[in-house]
Amino acid sequence: MVAEQEAVMTRSPRVQNQLGRSAVRMFAANDRMNQMLIEHLDPAAWRAKPPGKVRPIAAIFTHMHNVRCKWVRLTAPHLKVPALLNRAHCTPEEVRAGLAESAARCVEMLAEAFGDGEGRIEEFRRDGWAPAWPVGVEMLCYMLAHEAHHRGQVLMLAHQLGFSLEYEVADGIWNWEKLWRECGADGGPGS
Repeated sequence: MVAEQEAVMTRSPRVQNQLGRSAVRMFAANDRMNQMLIEHLDPAAWRAKPPGKVRPIAAIFTHMHNVRCKWVRLTAPHLKVPALLNRAHCTPEEVRAGLAESAARCVEMLAEAFGDGEGRIEEFRRDGWAPAWPVGVEMLCYMLAHEAHHRGQVLMLAHQLGFSLEYEVADGIWNWEKLWRECGADGGPGS
């Protein structure tokens, strides 16, 4: 699946400024974190029933993909919107493929938004009910915060259900330099 991550980085338009390059790299690394969790998650945890009225792990990851699709549909309707995933029927492999595709579209959207000013994206629409925001770092922060929140839920649920991820994975999502290299970037932050 590392090849798909490299494709996320290489299919995006060239970005001429540092903020744009960083935004593209950060979202690609963000998706690599999601992919790592699914790769190393015990298959029995995928649909395990969590305590209380909480979504299972499969539903959390499909939600992340479907929200990305909404961001692309509302913010960059000229881009091809990936197919939505059904949380009740998706396998880990289907979700990984869907996340790779929606990450590629989000990277394209970010590259246009933070590009040379000639892109078609002028505002970020995170939901139909929410006011649009001008394109800016807030857009990227919102997207990353949404996904980090759900990754935290997945890690907590896996632990509560008795399927804790090994240290190398749980800690590995913090090794940004390695994640950036896995996504095809030549350097680390600031390069």
